[in-house]
Amino acid sequence: MSAESPAIPAAEHSDLHDRPATGETILEVADLVKHFPIRGGIAKRQVGSVKAVDGISFDLKAGETLGLVGESGCGKSTTGRSIIRLLDPTSGSVKFKGHEMATLPRRQVRDFRREVQIVFQDPYASLNPRLTVRNIVGEPMKIFTDLSTKARRERVSDLLARVGLSPEHGNRFPHEFSGGQRQRIGIARALALNPQMLVLDEPVSALDVSIQAQVVNLLAELQDEFGLAYLFIAHDLSVIRHICDRVAVMYLGKIVEIGERKQIFRNPTHPYTQALLSAVPVPDPRKRGARKRIVLTGDVPSPANPPSGCRFRTRCWKAEDKCAAEEPLLEPRGFDHPSACHFAEADPVLEGTVPDR
Repeated sequence: MSAESPAIPAAEHSDLHDRPATGETILEVADLVKHFPIRGGIAKRQVGSVKAVDGISFDLKAGETLGLVGESGCGKSTTGRSIIRLLDPTSGSVKFKGHEMATLPRRQVRDFRREVQIVFQDPYASLNPRLTVRNIVGEPMKIFTDLSTKARRERVSDLLARVGLSPEHGNRFPHEFSGGQRQRIGIARALALNPQMLVLDEPVSALDVSIQAQVVNLLAELQDEFGLAYLFIAHDLSVIRHICDRVAVMYLGKIVEIGERKQIFRNPTHPYTQALLSAVPVPDPRKRGARKRIVLTGDVPSPANPPSGCRFRTRCWKAEDKCAAEEPLLEPRGFDHPSACHFAEADPVLEGTVPDR
């Protein structure tokens, strides 16, 4: 933080606000489950549930970016919102710096909210159209801190400058800005309380490609400057490849493969990951004919009634009887990173044709 920017006072009763060292584990998610009830009949009794997130586990270190990738409906956004407690998890554990947050009563979530903020997908719907930008960015400080009006004004001006906007923009309303500028406003608001972690819920998917690169580069600069940890949710593998240190691939509420960026992009072992990567454009013209295109058949099963065993088996070309009878665990299986597939193997045709940067 610059010398001109007022410091945000930390709560005296909690160690959540102590800044961790780079590489220290900041978030631990274990067996996270989020089911939405399906109700029917006159009495509106529960007749089933949508298994949006069905038992996923991962961790995140300070200063690290973990990409959560998968097609629409796989549970990525629900995962992010459950972690930050915008949705209450059905079961499982979410520990932030060793403190259990998944079962914390709503009235005690306040300290956690200071340190873990979210940037939403739609940069317009997430901003109050009746407030000026200065009030939007300054509102978290008004709620969580005792900074004076002058100090809040100075910090808002500093934040706007840091995200590439002019302090004079603070007097305008959200509708007066482009999509990229609105997302910068959302990022400034997320940084208002100097958090330690950001959940980025597809922050560039609604923007033009040229603007996407600017926002992604801005996020990388802010991460270096503030030592932030990112949970980056996206479906665009080119964005994930550019900014993430590790990648977790989700399918129908489950993580099917997780590893370092190079491990996932150079040596994917799960059939679903291989299918996703086979669609990534090849920048080297000499290698374009060497890669096979994997086209998945059929539709994604309903999360209200997922297949038995492996959830990907209904669309997998490797599926056998074992896949229906036994759910594969997320484990290394002889490779350098975990994969949830009974028949996990490297794809020699795909290997080396997808750049990891």
